[in-house]
Amino acid sequence: MGRGKFKGKPTGRRQFSTHEDMISGESSRPRTFRQKEAEEEEEVEEVESEEEESDEDSQQKTKGTEGIIEIENPNLVKPKSVKAKNIDLDKTTELSRREREELEKQRAHERYMKLQEQGKTEQARKDLDRLKLIREQRAEAARKREEEKAAKEAKKVEARK
Repeated sequence: MGRGKFKGKPTGRRQFSTHEDMISGESSRPRTFRQKEAEEEEEVEEVESEEEESDEDSQQKTKGTEGIIEIENPNLVKPKSVKAKNIDLDKTTELSRREREELEKQRAHERYMKLQEQGKTEQARKDLDRLKLIREQRAEAARKREEEKAAKEAKKVEARK
C-alpha cells in the first residue's frame, strides 16, 4: 500500500503488547537494564561455579596439539591470571626501573623539603636573610611614619595655640 511520497522510518513502527502477553510474561517488549543486569549476574555465577568444578578436574586446558606434543618455547607467553584465593600475600614484587626512580625522586624531594623547613639548605639561608632585610626595612618605614605622624600632630597643636 502506498503511503505517499515519503516512507516511514523504521523507528516509527511500534509494537504493543497485548494484555494476554503481559500476563503470561511473553511480551515482545525489550527487557529493561535492571532485568538484563540481573540475568547476566545469574549467568556469571553459574559460569563461575562450573569453572571451579572444572578447575579441580583438569589443571590446564590445552589448545590443538599442545596436550600431545610437549614443547619448551622460551618465547611462549603463559597466561598470568591468578585467582584471588590463590594469591600469595607474602610474596614481594620487585619494582621496575621507572617505579624505583620515581620513588627515589619523591624521597629526595621530601628530604630536601624537610631540610628547607629547618633552614639548613643554602636556598633556605638566602630566603631567611632576605626576609630579615625586608623585616628591617618595614620596621624602619613604620618608625618613620610614626615620627612623621607625631611631627604633624605637634604642628597642629602649635598652630592651635
